[in-house]
Amino acid sequence: MGRINDLADRYVDDWAALNPTGATFAGIAGYDDRLDDLSPDGFAAQAELSRRALADLTAAVPESEPERVAKEAMTERLGLELERYDAGETASELNVISSALHGLRMVFDLMPTEGEAAVANIAARLGQFPRALDQYKVTLLAAADAGHASPRAQMIEVAKQCDTWTDPDGDNFFHGLVEQLEADGTLAAELRRGAAAATAATAEFGAFLRDDLAPHGREKQAAGRDRYQLASRYFLGARIDLDETYAWGFAELARLEAEMRAVAARVVGPGASIDDAVAALDADPSRQIQGKEAFRDWMQALADKALADLHGTHFDIPEQVRRIECCLAPTSDGGIYYTAPSEDFSRPGRMWWAVPQGINEFSTWREVTTVYHEGVPGHHLQVAQTLVRAELLNRWQRVLSWSSGHGEGWALYAERLMDDLGYLEDPGDKLGMLDGQAFRAARVIVDIGMHLELEIPRDNPFGFHPGERWTPELGWEFLRAHCRVPDENLRFELNRYLGWPGQAPAYKVGERIWLGARDDAKARKGASFDLKEFHRDALNLGSLGLDPFKAAMARL
Repeated sequence: MGRINDLADRYVDDWAALNPTGATFAGIAGYDDRLDDLSPDGFAAQAELSRRALADLTAAVPESEPERVAKEAMTERLGLELERYDAGETASELNVISSALHGLRMVFDLMPTEGEAAVANIAARLGQFPRALDQYKVTLLAAADAGHASPRAQMIEVAKQCDTWTDPDGDNFFHGLVEQLEADGTLAAELRRGAAAATAATAEFGAFLRDDLAPHGREKQAAGRDRYQLASRYFLGARIDLDETYAWGFAELARLEAEMRAVAARVVGPGASIDDAVAALDADPSRQIQGKEAFRDWMQALADKALADLHGTHFDIPEQVRRIECCLAPTSDGGIYYTAPSEDFSRPGRMWWAVPQGINEFSTWREVTTVYHEGVPGHHLQVAQTLVRAELLNRWQRVLSWSSGHGEGWALYAERLMDDLGYLEDPGDKLGMLDGQAFRAARVIVDIGMHLELEIPRDNPFGFHPGERWTPELGWEFLRAHCRVPDENLRFELNRYLGWPGQAPAYKVGERIWLGARDDAKARKGASFDLKEFHRDALNLGSLGLDPFKAAMARL
């Protein structure tokens, strides 16, 4: 291996030592008994590691095309991480889905639980939880004093999450975790003390957010153009024209809703509206599942079937990747997400469903496309097969590199691909896919519009408040008009967009760039273009920013 790959591999070791929680997420063994240093010095140490790595990368000359791709990918990712740190974004980030608090809570979902050593690691981390949150409080207050703070509304919403996680009648997360573990004697007592300490620390952190940090929070949730541009570049790994993309979002949503009306006619009959079709599908007993566990089992069966069907036909799926687990998340935050396998695949790739409290009935027609998004050919295929490619990718590329635009763009592309391959011939399942696509298009409009406080086009195809400027209230009205999502889920989604600028559009914009890369490959290769080969070549690059991705694909 060349010098760039050596640098990348060494960076992973140094990074894991500074980020034990991140190491667990990445599946790197040896750090499960520790938590990160969340003090200002801890954040500064991570930034310094990236600065040194960037300096070394700049001086290194690629010895091959794969190393050239690796250098471009790593330079782009680390460069943007440093830009965000220097702009005060990293230390101050706090929203309903992404913060150091969420990382501390979620890491327990991925830790091994079998055997005394594994349980002892959980006990050790529970015992360190109060210290980590105390460090994080110092960091958040220091960032606020320097003029960097999240919106006050986000702080209050995260405080509510702390309430739910620690409520004996709610998620009761830490005590619930300990009750599922097998331990006795001294270790059992340590677990109980740790759960009590972590519960108290989380409840206290909620009070800190309300009483101490919220007074420093920004009144306005809109990020503004400069902050938004940086966030967009980070999540996409590409520079885009925000105003052109905003206008494209309206056109794309109108196109998708026209297609949805055509499919609605297939579900109900000529002249049927989209809402007519949704009502008919939701009333169809054959498309309903009662109970969370039964729904998880349905997802597992569909994920397994897709994996078996696509292997050897449209994709050559490595043996290690031919396993995925569908799981119910231990909290009720809402949403579905994927977590990667460990490096040695002892922990498989997992699809998680965080079911909101009170939800016990599920419509399968809405979620067929979700299984393809999170499983195969979506996240599981992309992420898990990257881990296998040691002969092509260095360790940083395999376990640490991630761009939302690349990853979420591929997963949304994968949903559309399954329609192209004939897996959504059922009009209900097709409507579910289109509804998901329309949801992501609406997010492009609302996210860019609200954060840049843009004018709503006077000639917009929906006649929606022409000429007015976006506010969170108008964002809520627009989402409710165009997204068939329960209000409790949709409210979380709106809060997510307001607190995490630039991330939500990465799905649809990322898909747009993936489709553009495929069109470019078709134009270059003409009659010799092969779709399976395109997918293989693209996925073999690993996850990288979309600008480096486009450049690498153009050289193939």
